[in-house]
Amino acid sequence: MFDCEMAEKVRPVLILSVPFGNTDRAVVTVVFHTTALRGSPFEVNVSVPFLQRGAFVCQSIATYPTARAVRRLGRLSNADFANVESVVFRWLGKQ
Repeated sequence: MFDCEMAEKVRPVLILSVPFGNTDRAVVTVVFHTTALRGSPFEVNVSVPFLQRGAFVCQSIATYPTARAVRRLGRLSNADFANVESVVFRWLGKQ
């Protein structure tokens, strides 16, 4: 979960970034999770026990300092992660 300073809420996110090195900035790129679904092809439903029913919104990506991280909720399966990643790439015009 990250403190994203959005409406004073802490929001669940999926971290997409690779580990950073000593000379890199301590930031991560995230995809927001929402329970307010719109039926968009850029929403990826993932059913895991640590998230409420909803989807990752692949149109809602952002980069934040790691200091904003609050706690780790869990880990997606490789297949679920790859599915979200694929839809993010489609949103960015990479597939």
